[in-house]
Amino acid sequence: MVKKVATSAHRQRELLRERLAAVEAAPGVYLMKDARGQVIYVGKASSLRSRLRSYFGSQASMDAKTRELVEQVADFEVIRTDTPTEALILENELIKRYRPRFNIMLRDDKTYPFIRITNEPFPRVIATRRVVHDGSRYFGPYPSAGAVHRTLDLLKRLFPYRACDIEITGQAARPCLYYHIGRCVGPCIGAVTAVEYRAVIENVVLFLEGRADDVIRRLRQEMEVAAERLEFERAARLRDELRAIEHVLQQQKVVTGTDESFDVLAVAQSAGGDACVQVGFVRNGKLLGSEHYLMTGARIDDPPSAILTSFVQQYYAQASSIPPELVLHYPLEEMETITEWLSQRRGGPVEVVVPTEGLCRELVEMIAKSAVQNLEQHRVRWLNDEQRTTLALEELAEALALDRLPRRIECFDVSQLQGTNVVASMVVFEHGKPKKSDYRKFQIKTVEGQDDFAAIHEAVLRRYRRALSAEQTEAWQALPDLVLIDGGKGQLHAARAALAELGLDLPIAALAKEHEELYLPDRREPIVLPRDSQALFLVQRVRDEAHRFAVTFHRTRRTRTTLRSALDDIPGIGPRRRRELLRRFGSVEGIRRASVDEIAAVPGISRALAERIKSELGEGGN
Repeated sequence: MVKKVATSAHRQRELLRERLAAVEAAPGVYLMKDARGQVIYVGKASSLRSRLRSYFGSQASMDAKTRELVEQVADFEVIRTDTPTEALILENELIKRYRPRFNIMLRDDKTYPFIRITNEPFPRVIATRRVVHDGSRYFGPYPSAGAVHRTLDLLKRLFPYRACDIEITGQAARPCLYYHIGRCVGPCIGAVTAVEYRAVIENVVLFLEGRADDVIRRLRQEMEVAAERLEFERAARLRDELRAIEHVLQQQKVVTGTDESFDVLAVAQSAGGDACVQVGFVRNGKLLGSEHYLMTGARIDDPPSAILTSFVQQYYAQASSIPPELVLHYPLEEMETITEWLSQRRGGPVEVVVPTEGLCRELVEMIAKSAVQNLEQHRVRWLNDEQRTTLALEELAEALALDRLPRRIECFDVSQLQGTNVVASMVVFEHGKPKKSDYRKFQIKTVEGQDDFAAIHEAVLRRYRRALSAEQTEAWQALPDLVLIDGGKGQLHAARAALAELGLDLPIAALAKEHEELYLPDRREPIVLPRDSQALFLVQRVRDEAHRFAVTFHRTRRTRTTLRSALDDIPGIGPRRRRELLRRFGSVEGIRRASVDEIAAVPGISRALAERIKSELGEGGN
């Protein structure tokens, strides 16, 4: 069966190579699909033929991620474009559409929030996750709803725009509380004209664009004009706005002595493969702040340049504005194509630089430190189940030197009581989760007495002998990426011997309970995973589930054996009468304590049979 599968895969690979001859040496996008037709990777290329040939040639120079991708490719599709820039744009759209698991992507990038300034006579400043092309202004994307609302809270403290969503006619009976505390200029009651209200919104826009100095100049001029006109209340309100903005600006760090505006991007990676990109926003020479964005699909061996490239493509594809310069931690892949695309998006030239010294390099290193800190906080506090699983599988693959991620793990355990009712269990975890439909139980048949090694050998031999049978179901034929044995070196060698008898060479390890050590067949010293390792948590969960399943099965078998020796050997007691007796008295001990009359009252039990039952079980009652 294994040979048939290998032959089929080889034939499929040859068919794909033949199709490569029809692919043009032109720019475009390619979609890799698995056996189910699902898109698992989207890429772009200046020459589709050359890029695709690189996947179906020798795997010697490929990294682990690419090898795993190629092993799962069953088909591909290409889409021609006229230019590499068009290919880049199409690649972004297809990644958003299919969200392929082998691509590096912004986490939840389709739902990143923006700040929206609505296109109304009296505009509102609100948070949104949908960009509608209706003339509204958008700022973002922000990494989280919390980041948006913190910014909105600051804006509301600084600028008196309306917070309501009512229709503004200027004829409202009375204003809301915001007007009375000086946080709104009161367009609802006609306290300001549409032109005066627009001036407030223009200040909000300037502030969001990082042009707070322009806001200060405008407010100072308005304050002076109001004072000259003896409008002292309005002048006092403008003075308070000025002070609040100046206080915020004092907290912003001056990083250059010029009015330059640019974004600083740095990337951090964890040992488990997680990645975070930190973006610092420098506007008019001041660092306004920075935000971090988490990436999914990144692996341990992904170069930081690849992560940064994916981020730049996806982030600036939806960004509300693009600065004239990007200052990067690492160079981008296909720098020229991406620079051309950024310039098109901005409607003006964009310069992309990777500084090696000077002020900009110091800025990059400062932003990089923030990326490392935010990534660590994310790993400790905010990992979701999927990310924890990916991290665990990657850590385990690295610790055991596996060629691929152990997406399917099969774990064996033995349970017995002083050599009686010996059973074994096999549990299956796929992508870090139990797959109970594939669990298997084994009643050990060839082992006499207390011999865990022989029991493990029998269970493993029987399980994988059936895997090699063409007559078995798909669940039986599935082979694991890792066989895990509950036990130490002895159990490991017994299981490996069983695999050798069948001619199978599957990755195998044993997890010893006492010190939680992992043993490998050809390694003298055990592997000790860090106590906070996600890989350790995973193998412990798998081992504990196998133990639970084995113990439950053993307990059931022991109970059946006990019941059989006590009731089933009594002439006249069949399954139906035994069930009725146990339903009435709860247990064999309950039957012993019952009188002959009470037993005879059970449906189907005659008095003669009741007397026989009492005689066989012994006296426990009257």
